[in-house]
Parts: sequence; C-alpha cells; structure tokens
Amino acid sequence: MVNLINLLVAQRVITKDAGDRLITQANQEADLARAQAAATQATAQRALVAQETQPAPSPPPVQPTDDEVRVTYVPDVVKQQITDQVTQNVLHETREEQSNPPDTTPDWVKRFRVTGDIRVRSEEDLYPSGNAIGNFTNFNSINTGSGFNVNSLTPLLPQYNADQDRTRFRLRARVGAEVDLGNGFTSGLRIATGSDDSPVSENQTLGGANSVQGGDFGKYQIWLDRGFIRYELGSDPNTNFAVTIGRFDNPFFHTSMIWSDDVAFDGAAIQGRYQVVPGVTPFLTAGAFPVFNTDLNFSTNSSAKFQSEDKYLFATQGGTTWKINQDFSLKGAAAYYDFENIQGQVSSPILNAGLNAGNTDDSRPAFAQYGNTYIALRDFEDTTVVSGGTAENEYYGLATPFHELALTGQLDFSRFDPFHLSLVGEVVKNLAFDRNAIIDNGPAFDPGPQNNTLNSDPNSFVGGDTGYLIRLNLGKVDLEKLWDWNFNLSYRYVESDATVDGFTDSDFGGSLAGTNLKGYVLGGNLALSPRVWASLRWMSADDVAGAVYKSDLIQFDVNAKF
Repeated sequence: MVNLINLLVAQRVITKDAGDRLITQANQEADLARAQAAATQATAQRALVAQETQPAPSPPPVQPTDDEVRVTYVPDVVKQQITDQVTQNVLHETREEQSNPPDTTPDWVKRFRVTGDIRVRSEEDLYPSGNAIGNFTNFNSINTGSGFNVNSLTPLLPQYNADQDRTRFRLRARVGAEVDLGNGFTSGLRIATGSDDSPVSENQTLGGANSVQGGDFGKYQIWLDRGFIRYELGSDPNTNFAVTIGRFDNPFFHTSMIWSDDVAFDGAAIQGRYQVVPGVTPFLTAGAFPVFNTDLNFSTNSSAKFQSEDKYLFATQGGTTWKINQDFSLKGAAAYYDFENIQGQVSSPILNAGLNAGNTDDSRPAFAQYGNTYIALRDFEDTTVVSGGTAENEYYGLATPFHELALTGQLDFSRFDPFHLSLVGEVVKNLAFDRNAIIDNGPAFDPGPQNNTLNSDPNSFVGGDTGYLIRLNLGKVDLEKLWDWNFNLSYRYVESDATVDGFTDSDFGGSLAGTNLKGYVLGGNLALSPRVWASLRWMSADDVAGAVYKSDLIQFDVNAKF
C-alpha cells in the first residue's frame, strides 16, 4: 500500500502532503492489524498446547467484546479489491482538493476591481487650401489669460490654426479601481493622462511643445479623472435604483455631438429603471452638477468682494428600452439640459480696467473650444484708443443662455448575432437662443468673418440653435477575439449655439472642434487579441456658416485594456 501511495505521489496524481497523510494512516492500520494477528496466533498456540496436554471438549464459541476485533484470513482477491477501492478514494479526494482549493485571498482584495487602458495614436491634422485664415479668434486663450487689450492702435487677436498641417503622436493612459463597500455601496477612483485639465480630452501629445509638461522626453502629468461614491439598490439590471456623488461617468444616454466621450460629471445623479412588462424597461436619470464655482476671494484686488458667478447644470432624461422582437430592439430618450448662469453678463462701468477687475469677469467660460457666439463683458467708461495708453483688457462671455432639449435613439438589428447593425440618431435644440436678444446685448462675435474685429454688424450675425447627428454601426459590439471587427459611418450638422462648444467632441473639426460644423466620420476597429485592437478613423468637417473653413483629420490608434 505504501508503495502504491508513493507511486501516486511520483506520478503527481496526489500531492505529497496527501500522500504523507495516507502513509501514516496505512502504517497505523498495519500496526493494528499485526498486533491483532499476533494476539490471535498466541491464543491459538496456547489452545493447541492445552489440547495436547489435557484433552477436553471444545469450549463454546467466545463472543468478542466491544473492545475486541476479530481478524480472519483475507484472500488475495479481496486484498486487491480493497487496494482498488482505496486508490479510487485517494484519487477522488485529490481531485476535490485540486478543483476546490482553499481560498486564502484576503477579503479586502476580493472587494477590489481594477481596470485600465492605454491608447497610442498617430494623428494627421490636414487643412485644405482656401480657408479664411485670420478669421478664427481663440476666445479661450483670451479668457484664460490676462484678457485682450482693446486700448491699442493695432489690436492683434489670438487665432486658431486653419492652414498649416500638423502631425502629432498622442498617448492616453488610464487606471482606476472600484471597491465594493458592502450593503449596496461602492466607491471608485481613476487617474488619467492629459496635456492640460481640458474636460473633453485625456490625450497627452508626445513631445508637447509650448506646454508646461513634456518635450525633450520630459515627464507628463497625471490628473484625477474620477472619484465617486455610489449606492445601488437592486441587482437586477432591469429593475434597480442608484445614487452617485462625486466625479463620475456621464450618466446620460448621448452621442458626442453634445457630450465628448471623455467628459466626466461633477455633482450628484440619480438613476432608476423598472421593467413594466417583459422587454419594456423605462428609465429615468436626473442630476445637479456644478460647472463653475466662484473663487472665495473674487475679486482678489477688491476690498469689497463681488457677487458670486456660480454656474450649474440641472439635467433630466427619461426614456425606455424596448425589445420589439427577437431581431429588433429600440432605446429612446428625451433629455433637458438646463445650464444656469453660463451666459456672459455685461459688467458695471469700469474705470482703469488695467488695474480694476470687472464684477462679471467670472461669467466668462473657464474652458471653451470654438463655435459659440460671444459678447464683450467689460463696460469701459473710457474707451479712447491711445498709442501707449493704459491697457484696458477685455474678456468675452457666451452670448446666449443654453437650455438644450435633446432627443436620442438607437435601433438595433441582431438577427446575425454577434454581428449587429444599429442606427443611432440625436437632435438638439437650444430653446434659450434668441437672435434679437443677442444683437441687443452688444456686438456679437460669432463664427462670421467679422469676429476678428472690435465691432460687429448685427446684419451679418450667422448664429443658429439646432444640431443633429446620425450614425450607422456594423459588426461586433464587443471585440472579444482575434479578427473581430466593427465599422461606423456618421454625419453631423451643428449650428453655432445649438450646444455648449466646450463639452462636445474635441476631435471633429480639428483645431476648430466644437460647434458651427458639419461633415462625416468614417471609422473601424479590428481586434488583434481579446484585449488589444487597432482603430482607423477619418473625419471631414466644414463650417456651417461664416468664414470658409475645412479640415480633415486622420487617426490611427493601437488600444489595450486590462
């Protein structure tokens, strides 16, 4: 038996520890059997001697007591059966140990779920000839700097690039974790790259010229991208309720026409869904989100501080998912995005603006892309243009409020699952847009050719309030194995003030990404492994109105996730 067990250990059928335990048990049983056999043999020998010296009738059979074990002769065939049975028991025990090993993982480790992704991109920004260079004012540069000096004989406004092609290599790296806190609570944290604190892009341009990081193989900054606490009631995906606070993923059903995929929401959101009948699950999302919070000491150089210019987004969205039949499913929703105090406000009269701040300076956007209409914020008491005179620096704010109504839908055809065909559409209208109010509020600096001057002709105002997008997707929704693929084609048309340009897709339109754009996007993805895939995308954009602008953007990505 010992030899059999050693053979099983040598063949790695059982572990050495299991083998040692079985050998010990076998030796103990063998010792007991030998002792019992010796006792039986001695008893028989004494009986034989007594019979020879004093014949006597055979005694009645002795009944064994509870403490005695009778050992009889065991034939070889029975021994073999016992051996086979022990072998089967050992193998079964070993398989059980191997298939269900003891769990020694600490409890706190089990509650963590770590995720991350890395994207390396080659990008070509191309600008065909014929663009109206010198007509695309960079208001974000003005508003995030010291302002624009209007008290100058030769004013020079900062301009966006519209004619020089660029090649960029870019990196996006993100890593995060979610922790199960028990009783329905979770928390999450994510950090990410980024050339700056832009809300719409986590790309880090490699080599990063003219920035405070990168270049000459310098290190890159890491930003806090997510940080939240969530309470969720119900584990059924068709019937649950969740509350999230902090900084978290966009909770709304949307496209990149209104919200860039990289935008995170600060604040609080509630989400709920409930399946009313099989296949029909209405959902509701609502939240309050601080967009801008006034500095505690605004304005720094004023003894009497100015009124708060806090800005908020209050939003709600209701919709439903509907499994129409085995092949078709539909998801549709209506959302209302109500931005409070996001428009610019003209200040009280300012004397010597080179030294004194305007009481509405914080009504300018803290971040913007391109396309929205602007108005001047500071009301100067003396606007005399004098060579070498006192600097009077102007800031610019959004010319219109934004109360956006958005309708979003997606129709899926899955007969050839896992290959899907889906049609996505979205329409947005800024209900607060009022052309006459914008003109009456002062010179409007919009995407028209006049926005590089200090005066604007109201009759040339070209702003609009509507946008729409339609996209066709074909292929695997999730790339799970080698050579899985998908393909997409979309068209969008977004007027200047349909939505806030600072939160839209940061790629479509090149250097003038934002609003006042129309055009196509063609892209595809190909899996190189279950967690690595390549992407190719071409974007062709034209301006909707105003000065002539065209751009082509080509992106090739290699992506990895874990």
